[in-house]
Amino acid sequence: MATTVWRPRVRIAVPDIDSADVDENRREELTKKGTKRKIAPKHHGPCEHGVKYRSQCKVCRACPHGRQRSRCKECGGSSFCEHGRLRFQCKECGGAGICEHGRKRSTCKECGGGAICEHGRVRSCCKECGGSSICEHGRERHRCKECGGIGICEHGRIRSYCKECGGSGICEHGRHRHRCNECGGSQICEHGRQRYQCKECGGSQICEHGRERCKCKECGGSQICEHGRQRHTCKECGGSGICEHGRQRSKCKECGGSQICEHGRERTLCKECGGGSICEHGRVRSKCKECHAAKQLVALMLAAPHAT
Repeated sequence: MATTVWRPRVRIAVPDIDSADVDENRREELTKKGTKRKIAPKHHGPCEHGVKYRSQCKVCRACPHGRQRSRCKECGGSSFCEHGRLRFQCKECGGAGICEHGRKRSTCKECGGGAICEHGRVRSCCKECGGSSICEHGRERHRCKECGGIGICEHGRIRSYCKECGGSGICEHGRHRHRCNECGGSQICEHGRQRYQCKECGGSQICEHGRERCKCKECGGSQICEHGRQRHTCKECGGSGICEHGRQRSKCKECGGSQICEHGRERTLCKECGGGSICEHGRVRSKCKECHAAKQLVALMLAAPHAT
């Protein structure tokens, strides 16, 4: 009858323990070790392209457009909502990156966004702070023609505002969407003007003299040239607003200027078009004697109480 020999964690059947010799097979069973599974060495450093971490490497992630796959529209990235925007920056989806004022939380002054510098501008676009988006020419890098910015299209314009390229910033009326009254643009105030240029709203571009700051001579506006004129309408400076006929392009009939109405006159001076420079008496306001007399009368009435 076979007996058993007990050892720690070992149970081997021995036919006859008194007279039996331990054969080689039993010896191998006692000394044989189990085969361990090989584990690949841990990878802590950058990938073969020198990017740490591997998940952030464009080549390793293999998006054919050179972007992060989750943020690539063409690849159907998971970060894009049904409106074609980044989900966290989409107002309609209630993105977490949109504050209560309807702006990006990081760039909202009222919320004290982290991207706002001490000068009240977006830090990356602030010249005084040496923002990372400012190129050597003092412009935003992506909108600089000399730097070949990605925001400049083949027509030499900002891509999002180029009509020929079908820029996203152009509305169905052919205007900048945020400046279009009919579209209810975000920069249009309750008075129907551009908010930053509205005196009644206290627009940021209105100086202490009641003019647009960039066009004010006393404030040394950036659009005033060395000849004391607006730079883009100065012939000596070769302003961009001067056409080949030596006139302001917007007021040139031959060039089809934007300020020329269908009657061949300047739109602001056209009675039929109801130009803004035409007074209630049907004359040019600045040359109307009746309007001038009425102004003087109002001035006298206002000054009378102070005189008494």
